[in-house]
Amino acid sequence: MTPTAATTSFQCAVVFAPKQSLSLPTLSPFPTTAHKPFSLFTQTLQLSATHLTLKALISISKSESKKNVKCGCAVSSELSKDGGFIVVNFYRFVFIQDPELEVSKHLSFLQGFDIHGRVYINEQGINAQYSGPSKDALAYVEWLREDHRFSDILVQISPASNGHAFPKLKLRYKPSLVQLEGGISHLPLLDPLMRATALAPSEWRKRLEAVNKIDDASNENSNANCILLDVRNGYEWDVGHFHGAQRPDVDCFRSTSFGQSQSEVIVSDPLANVDKEKTDILMYCTGGIRCDVYSAILRQRGFQNLYTLKGGVSHYLEKEGPVEWIGNLFVFDSRLSLPPSTYKTEAVSETSGAHQVSEGSTFARCNICNSQLHELRHRNCANLDCNLLFLCCTQCLKDLRGCCCLDCTSAPRLRPVLPGHQRYKKWYIYRDMELQTNSTA
Repeated sequence: MTPTAATTSFQCAVVFAPKQSLSLPTLSPFPTTAHKPFSLFTQTLQLSATHLTLKALISISKSESKKNVKCGCAVSSELSKDGGFIVVNFYRFVFIQDPELEVSKHLSFLQGFDIHGRVYINEQGINAQYSGPSKDALAYVEWLREDHRFSDILVQISPASNGHAFPKLKLRYKPSLVQLEGGISHLPLLDPLMRATALAPSEWRKRLEAVNKIDDASNENSNANCILLDVRNGYEWDVGHFHGAQRPDVDCFRSTSFGQSQSEVIVSDPLANVDKEKTDILMYCTGGIRCDVYSAILRQRGFQNLYTLKGGVSHYLEKEGPVEWIGNLFVFDSRLSLPPSTYKTEAVSETSGAHQVSEGSTFARCNICNSQLHELRHRNCANLDCNLLFLCCTQCLKDLRGCCCLDCTSAPRLRPVLPGHQRYKKWYIYRDMELQTNSTA
């Protein structure tokens, strides 16, 4: 180990000490010509001792985190009892002076933990989605909350009945915590006043019920100065959305352009030709981060009354159940689609009478023949070079051999049709299978 590497370990590990103070020698990473041979030998011994001490501190921190596993939501307390796998989501916009060092700290702590997922860190904060055994997954949350910058971070938790929902752990520095054309590093995300006002699930429910209240006489919305904006992808809306929300005319969030059109007659833009000072914009997404990012853009565009759903749809379903919600919730992991009962089982029976639609809702349509679907779950096109995420009925799945259209059925690289809820593996698996088949032919 070089002195530089040892010093880096020293800087990272000090933060891990759980409520302990430790006096450590101040070490110069490189000896100068003024050092005598004996001084250099002494410093090397100090460096080794320090490294061993700090390794012990990391171990203590992990041990304490595992002992005191707890989380602020009801879902996690139930899941932590059975020791099963869970999926954890959280984000926080906060200034991080040295994000590379922060990444090193997280990687050091997670050594030995069974965690898979995506954890991205940069100067604007952190964005994380990962899976693991409940004990390991929640220990990471508790360790993070020891840092005052994340002490009150909102954490979303859901069960992962089939084990890991992600193939591996990706924990690294990323220039943009959310992918958007042009990036987001220039946005004033660290200024809460430049983002939308976050509404608690109970307040969101009240607002939504008021917006969707229909006047029997005029058959029009009673609140014309309010727009419900789904800041997700169109395919997410296809399996579930809030009652009254327009389907987003985008297949990738990075190309979202609501409220940014120069022309005010864009039919696909729900924010075109609206009064920016008087219209309330209610924005929602899965976990909240996309709304926070996009609200900063709209604020810069002059929209005054911006509101987001705190914690996103997942937090809402946990607190309020499926009131005003239709269908399932799309998630970006191997589970793909979750029914509202995943977050709050008892809520399904409590909310009868509201705009509640069961898991077997017929609002969803097959992308190929437009027939009604009862299974709210996407699949990828069998054409390796297409890979489109789409909804499909059983008959079309059979007729088109798992492809999204007739053209794809004649593509040169076709994967086998997967039965049930299986997901395709990485593309190179099928490439290697094809090469192996050709070599033995």
